[in-house]
Amino acid sequence: MKKVFVAAMDCEAEAIAGNFNDRKEKTLFGRRVIEGNIGGEETAVIVSGIGKSNAAAATQCALSSLGAQILVNAGVAGGLRGNMRVAELFEVRYAVQYDFDLTQLNGTPLGTLNEYKTPELPLATTGKYPGVILGTGDRFNDNENDYRLLVETFGAGLCDMEGGAVAHVALRANVRCYMLKSISDVHGSGSTSQQYLKNLDRALKTLSEAIPGYFSAIR
Repeated sequence: MKKVFVAAMDCEAEAIAGNFNDRKEKTLFGRRVIEGNIGGEETAVIVSGIGKSNAAAATQCALSSLGAQILVNAGVAGGLRGNMRVAELFEVRYAVQYDFDLTQLNGTPLGTLNEYKTPELPLATTGKYPGVILGTGDRFNDNENDYRLLVETFGAGLCDMEGGAVAHVALRANVRCYMLKSISDVHGSGSTSQQYLKNLDRALKTLSEAIPGYFSAIR
């Protein structure tokens, strides 16, 4: 398969696979995989589970077992800028793992993985949606220290718990990777967890509607 999606949650996978024709399912190393085609082009989505280790494992499965030549990470994310709107769509230009820290050991900047010199992990983009930096960490919270770190240190516009790991595996494998995110909550608009629960269906609907056009734009 040329293009394979990686999604953290079943609901995100359903938003993607709702656009599939000739749909079928299987289990791969304990992970749910939905196969089908969009516009006659075969594709699949693998459900990783939440968090960076899950995302990395599923991404490697997509490469090694599903034959992905292009990776697409699609799902919901938190917005970090006050002018962002729920269900607004963004492409990720760079991902960073803001909770990765080898500063004390080797003096590299916060977020810099051991095999790289800078924190930013580059992604491919189609230009269909505004591009932002995504901050990924293994936590979901309203912590103001995390917010300032994401915005002031990394210049991030979005945050999630998987994208940076997907980007890392793709970069190491030298495989093109795209990321499309729909806003589920916005910092400064109240509890992000309450917003997430309230707005998840709306964000997923927008994401689902965008998938066919986005899929066809990926090269």
